Amino acid sequence: MHRPETSELAGAMTPLAIARLAGLLYLAVAILAGFAQFYRLNTIVPGDATTTVNNIFGSLFQFRMSFVCDLVGQVAHVFLILLLYNLLKKVDGGQAVVMAVLALIPVPMALSSQFNQLAAVLLVDGGSSLKAFSSDQTNTQILFFLNLQKHGILVAQVFWGLWLFPFGYLIVRSTFLPRLLAVLLWLAGLIYIVGSTMEFLFPGFGVTFQPAYIIPSVAEIVTCLWLLIRGINVVKYEARYSDLGTGPKLTVPPGN
Repeated sequence: MHRPETSELAGAMTPLAIARLAGLLYLAVAILAGFAQFYRLNTIVPGDATTTVNNIFGSLFQFRMSFVCDLVGQVAHVFLILLLYNLLKKVDGGQAVVMAVLALIPVPMALSSQFNQLAAVLLVDGGSSLKAFSSDQTNTQILFFLNLQKHGILVAQVFWGLWLFPFGYLIVRSTFLPRLLAVLLWLAGLIYIVGSTMEFLFPGFGVTFQPAYIIPSVAEIVTCLWLLIRGINVVKYEARYSDLGTGPKLTVPPGN
């Protein structure tokens, strides 16, 4: 029995439907990643293993939920990129491939970094195998693994910034999405890259730079809400791309 591929399923949808589904997934990714990151920022105390572990014990369920949210968010991110590729490949096929590759590279990085949080979970749970370690030793190991996770995410964050540049370029070239989104995404990409680079060069810089991350948050929330609520300008899409012969014809809804 033939199972339809993702590209076949996307091809059976109108570009407007693809845009709105991408917006929904983008919003889901933002919410899941936002929860996990907010929890980490309010739980992990750099250089203070005891306070960090006490904070984890005080919100153990949220600690586990942040792990699950990161995993689900990465899966949703993969499907988001496949949808965006299908939506934008007519604009510039080469740049759409570059966007997809840059966006998918950090997925295994981020998933790999989750093993460090899993190790921290196992240490928090304790067990007979940990009786040989003192409480301070166990706490130090927990903080060590959480720091490894943080640095793995910082590496992935470079690519979370890079993929936004071809994404913004495709938006500018498309004409069926507002160019303001591209400007916001380029600023977001720059913040992600600068933030990661400076944190590696100057450990602790992230605390000072943290307020700048409001820009990527606003940029990506605005983008996902635009895709979800407005979708694309179907008139401009039809005028420019309907003659390429792929995908169903669009029906222009009232107000577009």
